[in-house]
Amino acid sequence: MYEFEPSEFKLLIVDDIVQNIQVLGSYLRNEGFLLSFATDGKKALDMIFTDNFDLILLDVMMPEMNGFEVCKILKADNRSKDIPVIFLTAKSETESIVEGFRIGAVDYITKPFKTDELFVRIQTHLELKQTKEKLEESNRTKDKFFSIIAQDLKTPFKTILDSSKLIVDYFDKLDINQIKEHINEFHQEGEQLYKLMNNLLQWSQIQTRNIECNYQNIVLSYLVNNNISLLSANATQKKITLNSNIDESVYIFADTDMINSTIRNLLTNAIKFTHEGGQIEISSKTIDNEEHITIADNGIGISKENQKSLFKIDTQKKFFGTAKETGTGLGLVLCQEYLKMNNGKIWVESEIDKGSQFIFTLPKTQI
Repeated sequence: MYEFEPSEFKLLIVDDIVQNIQVLGSYLRNEGFLLSFATDGKKALDMIFTDNFDLILLDVMMPEMNGFEVCKILKADNRSKDIPVIFLTAKSETESIVEGFRIGAVDYITKPFKTDELFVRIQTHLELKQTKEKLEESNRTKDKFFSIIAQDLKTPFKTILDSSKLIVDYFDKLDINQIKEHINEFHQEGEQLYKLMNNLLQWSQIQTRNIECNYQNIVLSYLVNNNISLLSANATQKKITLNSNIDESVYIFADTDMINSTIRNLLTNAIKFTHEGGQIEISSKTIDNEEHITIADNGIGISKENQKSLFKIDTQKKFFGTAKETGTGLGLVLCQEYLKMNNGKIWVESEIDKGSQFIFTLPKTQI
């Protein structure tokens, strides 16, 4: 459950009467807010355009430049238009209140202040601002994500259409081996589309909370060994050795299907980005009430720049394996989501040409 933390927010109090600033500032500082002060409109604008504030408490009646004039300038500037402004006023006339709302204020507080009311109004508008920012960020992320997915869908479909047209146009001139080659392209692209759609479905279920965790005690080595058996053919093709030194006594408390999918994704990636004749090691160690599981390879490694975007869904990720293998770019995103749902986390340690270690944590017992 979300808990409001005043210490996370910086407020600007603007009032030409120092005593008002002292009273208001003393109360809000005691509540934990970060505070700055200005005694006139011009100074307030200078501070707002050089610093970051989460909310502004703005006196209406000030000499030279009143609160309404300051607010109009703030709302006309892209740097400050989204900062909530609460007017401080001794006036309670309807005309004055309406004017404040009309030029962009979110609320008003009449003097003398009632501290409980003041706190609740400030909290409400800070939470609304946070919610709005999160929704906007979510929408931007989804827009980028769908653009990436559209491109990922376009490529295999184009290959299928081009190859099928070639067969239709030149069927009588192609020999059986050429036809088989084009059909194999269909199959490979079809597999890629299936993986992409399956990953999309899983990601969608997580985002809509349409997936449940069935937590239970799991023998970690059982999941690891099953996935080694499942992927042994892929590893054998590249003469890669898969080793696990996880003891049968190691238990984790998690959802079997989600962790199974996580291990399979990480092992698949390790095989993909390891050279022929390479080696992949799976190990674990207990730290407090957590099991730290490491899947390490001696493959091509990942640059520091690319490491930053590995777990982000809104970033295009097109890395080819050592045998030109392709992927959907969603596997690591799903791993991270699954681990979060199981009270775990994941990170990578890697150097170019030296290999990568993907490390993830899971609780050993119920949290």
